Amino acid sequence: MIIGVPKEVKDNEFRVGLVPAGVKAMKDAGHEVFIEVGAGEGSGISNDEYVQAGGKLVPSDAVWSKAEMIVKVKEPMPDEYGRLRPHQILFTYLHLAPLPQLTQVLLEKKVIGVAYETITEPDGSLPLLTPMSEVAGRMAIQIGAQYLEKSQGGRGILLSGVPGVPPAQVVIIGGGIVGINAAKIALGMGAQVTVLDNSVHKLRYLDDVFLGRVATLASNSITIAHSVRKADLLVGAVLVPGASAPKLVTRSMISSMKKGAVIVDVSVDQGGCIETTRPTTHSHPTFDVDGVLHYCVANMPGAVPRTSTFALTNATLPYALQLVNKGLKQAIVENKGLAQGVNVFEGAVTYRAVAESQGIPYKPVSVLIN
Repeated sequence: MIIGVPKEVKDNEFRVGLVPAGVKAMKDAGHEVFIEVGAGEGSGISNDEYVQAGGKLVPSDAVWSKAEMIVKVKEPMPDEYGRLRPHQILFTYLHLAPLPQLTQVLLEKKVIGVAYETITEPDGSLPLLTPMSEVAGRMAIQIGAQYLEKSQGGRGILLSGVPGVPPAQVVIIGGGIVGINAAKIALGMGAQVTVLDNSVHKLRYLDDVFLGRVATLASNSITIAHSVRKADLLVGAVLVPGASAPKLVTRSMISSMKKGAVIVDVSVDQGGCIETTRPTTHSHPTFDVDGVLHYCVANMPGAVPRTSTFALTNATLPYALQLVNKGLKQAIVENKGLAQGVNVFEGAVTYRAVAESQGIPYKPVSVLIN
């Protein structure tokens, strides 16, 4: 199979879909890998490293026109829509639920879209979402701490406080991978941390692993409203796999927050869990609503591409090798978790949550490949 690795074109996105070790693994398995010139430079990977690993450097057009499988990091941007080809496998983060235009393009082009974020392990975990959730959760606190500075538009608060002055109140909605990693960093920086989740089992786990140093609350409209009101930094960390995130924080709750408080909505990839959220970019990362600063960058880990690229490709490569070594149909028959990653297949939506979010028909991929 011919595998193509294009350079990412999303605003300030410097990650890349394969590292040289992945290229060598593909070559050793008998496949050909086309790398767009300069694709890895943002992650500190030179063209020469790819060549030494057995990759072939080509212009962008050649990557898209010749590759049977495209390995990316982020969803295709409008400038890339015209390059998609029928029956081409697109292996990347897609986050289609809040993106009806992209969904329609993929359907019209009859692309096979395999989304990192919905590939599932037997225990229900999301192995290709986990590493970037870890990065984003940790980043949420350091970014929030920065924007709490007065010069950045925040309240002028140090997360840790100092002797005689209390620390900042950090509220995290969602106790999954993002929430756990955000809590870890917030505690390490000396903040007072509250985590809300609708799973009492998860709250017990958080209480155990943080030895009671994190306050936990069962999530409902009353506890959310109370917690949001007191927050200096609010982190949105809610995930419904493959579906749009529920809007748990309303506009009226935002109006009740302290002036100069900061929101980091990590859920923005799935539409955001805060009513006032709208996607932003690394070039223009924030906006203000009722005196509350919102940071809603949809590709947060792209700001630390060296760390993020290697963390991501450690997780994605085994699945990519299954797809190219066995072919898509055999791979998804043998690996039901990988089959969960197929969100669109040659003109049909094959992930139920995406179909329901957009009100369009759903067809199981198992029916379409028979």
